[in-house]
Amino acid sequence: MADRYLDERTFGVGDVICAQGDLTTEMFIIQEGKVAVTRTVKGREVFVALLDRGDFFGEMALLNSQPRHATCVAMTPTRVLALRSGELLLKLRRDPTFALEMLRTMSQRIRYLDDQVAKLLEREMVSREDLARVLARAASHHAERLE
Repeated sequence: MADRYLDERTFGVGDVICAQGDLTTEMFIIQEGKVAVTRTVKGREVFVALLDRGDFFGEMALLNSQPRHATCVAMTPTRVLALRSGELLLKLRRDPTFALEMLRTMSQRIRYLDDQVAKLLEREMVSREDLARVLARAASHHAERLE
């Protein structure tokens, strides 16, 4: 049973739930169906993940108020719960285990990305200097947002 403060939405096969670059800020929890996550990099669509029931996505746009980082498409008939910032806070207060699961999932995603960066460095597909420049830019951007 869905919480009364959550917005339930349905999508058909191939429907775009959110698109890379969009300024929308909801996050979504999959109730039924499968969602493919892709990113466009240098003009090519790159597969990122296939999400299933219980998974969530869109949290970065909700938490950072930044444009969408990826495109999410329903691969099967899909039903999601959409949460806005205030609704997420209510959900976290009412269901602390949801907060723990969110943190656990986000930590797994960070570990995976860290492993991918390490593999690129090992293969010398990305130089340490390039990585240092990217990290410096990210730190600078973060500092600007805090001011």
